[in-house]
Amino acid sequence: MLPVTPKTAFWMGARCGAPFILVIVPFALLFGVVASEAGFSVLETFVFSTAVIAGAAQFTALQLMQEQAPTIIVLVSALAVNLRLAMYSASLTPHLGAAPLWTRAFIAYLTVDQSYTCSVGAYERYPDWDLATRVSYFFGTCVLVLPFWVLASVSGALIGQAIPPEFALDFAVPITFLAIIAPMLRTLAHVAAALVAVVLALGFAWLPYNLGLLVGGLGGMMAGARVEQLLERRTSGDAP
Repeated sequence: MLPVTPKTAFWMGARCGAPFILVIVPFALLFGVVASEAGFSVLETFVFSTAVIAGAAQFTALQLMQEQAPTIIVLVSALAVNLRLAMYSASLTPHLGAAPLWTRAFIAYLTVDQSYTCSVGAYERYPDWDLATRVSYFFGTCVLVLPFWVLASVSGALIGQAIPPEFALDFAVPITFLAIIAPMLRTLAHVAAALVAVVLALGFAWLPYNLGLLVGGLGGMMAGARVEQLLERRTSGDAP
């Protein structure tokens, strides 16, 4: 097998990220339509999608703004939905933390579900890659996803309510996250965190302003951390 260079790693990353376009486009189109219905201009939708690049948080913020929720609730809820990105960053640090500051700034900006999923999987398969190769691969995963996300968001804003309801673009939201999350449920701690988060989010769905999502997210992280502690103790032979 020929050695992987930064250039070939970049295109490997692009190929890994390319299939996500199939769900990113309808997801972003839907966001653009919803943003238009919420009163956002095309420019505002463009800036929102370009600055945030976090579909779930964007939908959460939009819904809360439409419900006239207090600004602090909008911000806290959006941040809570994006807490997973902090965990992504911690997971990527051993692989990319030695990169220059400006490079790490771009990596932070482009750390989304798709770039993280593709990159971590590749780093586990190819632990001998050097830093330049790992960085190139990471940026490759974003080279197609990000432009399609922004362009589709703007297209959705332009089209607005002209998209017929029977197109059912909202299918992209759950499919995207199922495709990302399912392969990552590799340990008992992961499964416990996911199950607890789902149960709590559904159980507290009656809370105003979608605060049930905060409860589910916090509960899931606590459950996952606790299960991981117990497994580590069992492995080391310590009593729980």
